[in-house]
Amino acid sequence: MPNKELGPACIDIREDDLREISQEVLETLLRDHTTRRNIFWATHDYKALGSAYDYHSQILPELITGENGMVIRPRVLKSKEQQTDRAKDMAEVFTPSWVCNAQNNLVDEAWFGHKDVFNVENTTNHTWQPNPNKIEFPEGKTWKDYVRATRMEMTCGEAPYLVSRYDATTGEPIPLQERIGLLDRKLRVVSENTETSGDWLDWAQIAYMHTYGFEWQGDNLLLAREALLWTFIEYYQEKFGKAPLVKSINYIAYIISWNLWQMDGLKGVVPDSCRHGVKEKIQTLFGEEEQIVHCPGCQQEDIRRHNGIYCLIRDWANDKKKIRFIDLMK
Repeated sequence: MPNKELGPACIDIREDDLREISQEVLETLLRDHTTRRNIFWATHDYKALGSAYDYHSQILPELITGENGMVIRPRVLKSKEQQTDRAKDMAEVFTPSWVCNAQNNLVDEAWFGHKDVFNVENTTNHTWQPNPNKIEFPEGKTWKDYVRATRMEMTCGEAPYLVSRYDATTGEPIPLQERIGLLDRKLRVVSENTETSGDWLDWAQIAYMHTYGFEWQGDNLLLAREALLWTFIEYYQEKFGKAPLVKSINYIAYIISWNLWQMDGLKGVVPDSCRHGVKEKIQTLFGEEEQIVHCPGCQQEDIRRHNGIYCLIRDWANDKKKIRFIDLMK
C-alpha cells in the first residue's frame, strides 16, 4: 500500500508492489482492450535487454517484476542520456507542475465562472496556496456535475495534468492536500461531499469513468495508469484511514485500462499499425499474389481512412458500449 514517506524514492510505484496487491491488478494495467493483447513497448529504449523488450513486443509482467523490477521508472529517475534521447526521438518533454496547475486552473475558471477555485497561484516563485475551504459550486451546477465533467489529457506521458503525485520535471513529491491534477480535483470534491465508503467509491468510480488520456509509448502509459491507480488508493486512505478492498482497486484498474490507452494521436490508431508500403499476400482470381499495400489515410492524411487498428474506448454513460475514439470527432 502507499508509502507515506516523502522523498524521491516514493514517486516510483514498483510493479512488484502492484503484484502484491493482486496479480490481477498488474495484468489489468497492462491490458490493451483494442488489440486484446498487452500494451507494447513502442520505444527502442529497452532493446539492449533482449528481444522481449523490442519495440513491438508486449509488456509482460515477468519483464518488469522481480529481478526486472527496476526496468520501468519515471522519466525524472532515468539517466540524463535517456531523457535526452527520448526528447530527440519522440519529442518527449514533461511539464512542470506549476504550469499544469496554471492550465488546469483555466479549465476550472471556465467551468466555475471565476478564478482561484482550488488554489491561488504565486506567479513569482511558481507555487500555489490550496484553498483550505470546502469547494463551493455556482448556481445551477453541483459537485456531482463537476465529477461527471469529462476531462482528457492528450499525449499524456506520465499524466501530470490528471494526477500530480510528484513534479514530473524535478521528481519532488507533492502532498495530497496540494495536488493539482484534474482527477485530483474531482477526488477532492468527492471526499468533501461523501461520508460513507460506499458513496465515496461510487463517485470515485464516476470520476475515473469521466477522465481520459492517451499515449504512444508503452512504458509512459503504464506509469500513467499506475499513477492514477495509486492516487485512488491514497485518497481513499486519507479519507477513511485504511486501504480500499482489493476488489475496489481491481475495478478502478479496469476503468483506467480503458480510459488511458495506447494510440497514435494523429491517426487514431494503435501506433505503427497502418500497413503502408509493405508486402502482403493477397488472394486474387489467379491465386495468392504478393502485392504492395498502401494506407489511404497515410497517403492522404485522412484520419478516417487508415487501414490500421482504430482504438476503442468505453462509453460508460451509454450502457458501457465500445466505440472508436475517432467517432467522437465531429
